[in-house]
Amino acid sequence: MEFLSNPFASFLLFFGLAGGILSLILVKKLQGSIQWMALTLFAFSFWGFFYGIELTCKTVDEMLIWSKVQYLGLLLAPTFWLIFSLKYTDFDPKKLKWIVPALFVIPGITYLIVLTNSLHQLHYKSNWLIQSGDYFFLGIEKGPWYYFQTVYAYLTYLLGTVILWKRYRFANRRFKLQTKILIAGGVIPILVNILYQTSVFKPYEGLDLTPFAFLTCYLILGYFIARFNLLSVQPIARDQILELVTRGLIVLDSNQRVVDFNSAAKMLCTRPEVFKLGANANELFWNRPEILNLIEENEPKSIESSMEMEGKKIILKIESVPLKNKNQLYSGNLLLFEDITDSILTKEKLETQARELQQLNDLKDKFFGIISHDLKGPIFGVKELIHLTQNGLISEEEFIEMLPEVSKNMEHVAILLENLLAWTSSQLRGEYIEPQTLNISTLVKNQANLLSRIAKEKRITLDLDLEDEVLVHADKNMMELILRNLISNAIKFSNQGNEVKISTQLEGSWVTICIQDYGIGIPKENLEKLNSGISFTTRGQSNESGTGLGMILVKEYVLKNKGQLQIESELGKGSKFCFSLPIAKIPQPKD
Repeated sequence: MEFLSNPFASFLLFFGLAGGILSLILVKKLQGSIQWMALTLFAFSFWGFFYGIELTCKTVDEMLIWSKVQYLGLLLAPTFWLIFSLKYTDFDPKKLKWIVPALFVIPGITYLIVLTNSLHQLHYKSNWLIQSGDYFFLGIEKGPWYYFQTVYAYLTYLLGTVILWKRYRFANRRFKLQTKILIAGGVIPILVNILYQTSVFKPYEGLDLTPFAFLTCYLILGYFIARFNLLSVQPIARDQILELVTRGLIVLDSNQRVVDFNSAAKMLCTRPEVFKLGANANELFWNRPEILNLIEENEPKSIESSMEMEGKKIILKIESVPLKNKNQLYSGNLLLFEDITDSILTKEKLETQARELQQLNDLKDKFFGIISHDLKGPIFGVKELIHLTQNGLISEEEFIEMLPEVSKNMEHVAILLENLLAWTSSQLRGEYIEPQTLNISTLVKNQANLLSRIAKEKRITLDLDLEDEVLVHADKNMMELILRNLISNAIKFSNQGNEVKISTQLEGSWVTICIQDYGIGIPKENLEKLNSGISFTTRGQSNESGTGLGMILVKEYVLKNKGQLQIESELGKGSKFCFSLPIAKIPQPKD
């Protein structure tokens, strides 16, 4: 139920809640007749608040639930009003002892009928959903008891008003004005309800304007209480309503001038010296275009905005609620400000800590997995070979025959160690980049020469198609590690006798370096892992070992050097790894 999209519901919910809280405070603090006035105001607020909830619903069943709840306020309001009138005019206390309980009999019976209406349809004969534009209302076919209750409520309000009228006729000048305001507060809701019941005034079919009239009555009576000091405490009506709202609140008229605000809003303003009634929103928020845009949109919406206050950065959630009159014409704007700095910072801190903890756990698991498996195996193998040779269990000829295989394993261990140390350094303390101007073609040739021996052992041809000189601005060590990993992977996953193509190609202000093999290719699920930066391990065509660290470093180092990585592969046909780097801009000498 999104009340911000419904101005009718927004009005009833906001003022119903604020009025209800204030009424309860008055009930607790006051005694005598004024306490019954506070109870009357509470009933009005209760009715209006839950009718506001009903207006946010879009089904008949939901509307009927909240209709039953709001009837508590609807039925008690005229009773409380009559009791207030009797006590306010000093009616005989002895008679009031039995009159007051008797006044609750019919409301109690009516509420039971409302709750059990589905069994007898005495109150509502039927209900249906009315949609008018974006708004939904409850359609009703009135039953016999509905008319009885309506007449009873009219008579109760009328009786209370007549009793006050008697007071008006014989009152002195001071009390005449008081009584006029009290009578106006009782008559306005009755007149509005009569217009509604007779369909003389219905802006929307199914929209009951009576709760709006009662909340208007509440404001009139609040002024009455404040103006004539009938309370035993200082006047608090208007201020109490606004200050009960913990968020900052600013009310703007149709010309974007401030017509009301609370102290919380002033505290959140960066220019308190211009924050006053009548100030224009452009003066208050001249340096906050996002707030001015929010006001200009005239739509229910909320944004987050940061600002500096007393040297500290705070984050505000700002909600805008357009205010419209009965003709749905724009009449102003309600701005609500809430400081969410602590909640945002706490959330970000928890997310960061959780992410760092997970990364540390992954680092630990990966680190020990590599040490216990990929490093221990080859090193222990060499140790055992040396031990067997020293003890004469392997002849010199056999030892020499094994050396190529040992050399190949040590090559992989060397690459693994280099990747492991680079990756650990990057993860634990970040990687320091030292960019310099490099000829990428020269780097490719050097790395291809270093790996040519491994390629020859598998009878793999390294085919180089390079531009003569292409300068890039990048970290040399990172570029060498990227090229070593990509070329060694291409060799590792190629079949004996295959070819590996290494090329550079100029594309505007970028150079693209590609390493393409015609080996086994990459399965779809592993290709997705590569693009997502997820580590996995596979063995080469000659059972070469791997850790998955190399490709993690390749992707990370390419991005750190402002490059882009593209991977293409087809299972059974080979893979193509390309990374692009921006070409270095060489300053031209001045003439």
